[in-house]
Amino acid sequence: MANKIKLLLAEDEASLGQIIKESLETRNFEVILCENGDIALKKYQTEAPELLILDVMMPKKDGFTLAKDIRAIDDTIPIIFLTAKSQTADVVEGFSLGGNDYLKKPFSIEELIVRVHNLVYRTKTQKTSEVITLGEFTFDFPKQQLKFKNDNFVQLTHREAHLLFHLIKNKNQVLDRSVILNKLWGTDDFFTARSMDVFITKLRKKLSKDANIQIINVRGFGYKLTD
Repeated sequence: MANKIKLLLAEDEASLGQIIKESLETRNFEVILCENGDIALKKYQTEAPELLILDVMMPKKDGFTLAKDIRAIDDTIPIIFLTAKSQTADVVEGFSLGGNDYLKKPFSIEELIVRVHNLVYRTKTQKTSEVITLGEFTFDFPKQQLKFKNDNFVQLTHREAHLLFHLIKNKNQVLDRSVILNKLWGTDDFFTARSMDVFITKLRKKLSKDANIQIINVRGFGYKLTD
């Protein structure tokens, strides 16, 4: 059986959230149900879902604010907004914040499932080319896996994979420290910067089998990947 696609659903209406969750689970999706935006952000950071379904009107952190926070970290994950709002301005705001689709309540569960399938398929199709050669390594970004020559694939964490992806995309150029911190962590404060240094050290260790690959610390600016 194919691996289940992991979705995060943020919906404060308990009964509706459970209906959506159960309906998607019968279609071979794994669903993480969150009752508010604060919980959803934490689950996004720990669970690495492949798609987000966000109710706009939620307590503690609304769907638009949640999407804005997540887009500062991840600009590729598909987002579907669920809302009772019908004003054109609200729809425009949702898309301007990085939403990929929009469903107005009440909606058909079957319509939601079709839209989920379409977005997941589109995203996977776009990512199929993101298998990258780096020196003697093969880096499968969608699967977050790194392979040296004929060795087995090594699984990277979500942040390791995204950090390596951005280093490769900017290979032989300095990757601005504050830009990548804001993109992957949502802040560039001192403590987050130290966290990034730890991830850089981990990547250097994992890439050390190829002596030609270097992640150079350009003091005061950022990091540069060379091979």
